[in-house]
Amino acid sequence: MAVSNTITGVLNFAAMVLSVLIIGSGIWLASKQDTECVKFLRWPLITIGVILLLVSAAGFVGALWRVPYLLVIYLIFMLVFIIALLALVIFAFVITNKGRGHSVAGRNYDEYQLNDFSGWLRHYVENTKHWNKIKSCLSSSKLCSQLDQRYPSAQYLFISHLTPLEDAAYLHQFVVTAL
Repeated sequence: MAVSNTITGVLNFAAMVLSVLIIGSGIWLASKQDTECVKFLRWPLITIGVILLLVSAAGFVGALWRVPYLLVIYLIFMLVFIIALLALVIFAFVITNKGRGHSVAGRNYDEYQLNDFSGWLRHYVENTKHWNKIKSCLSSSKLCSQLDQRYPSAQYLFISHLTPLEDAAYLHQFVVTAL
């Protein structure tokens, strides 16, 4: 057996094990309490895991038993997967590229404004249906309550270095509390 076939077989076996873990994660999320975050992740994880399992199995069998048509199917799907992943990275970079924080006097963290991001992302977040899902996801996370425990007063919060997500959670909690 050629060394390249052995390497391909070993890598695809590792990918099959990883895909089983991904499918297991999706099934575990499906068994959890339904929140917007879980609803969003559950089926894409299971779908990606099943596709990865099938493609890896084709590569594994094709490499170890020298089945050329399975290797061709494997290579075509891997090419499509790599192109899709590259497109996703480019898309994410393009829609978030302009989003940089602005310094605020008296605070150690940057403030982020929706107008700083791409038009597509702005319109997506401004859509009431999408915003309600995002808000529900933030509300169901423990991030906001952890901020309350970590910073006992606004003075401590303002001198802290917050991540953009912590800043959004703090703002969301402040707005909800004020209403």
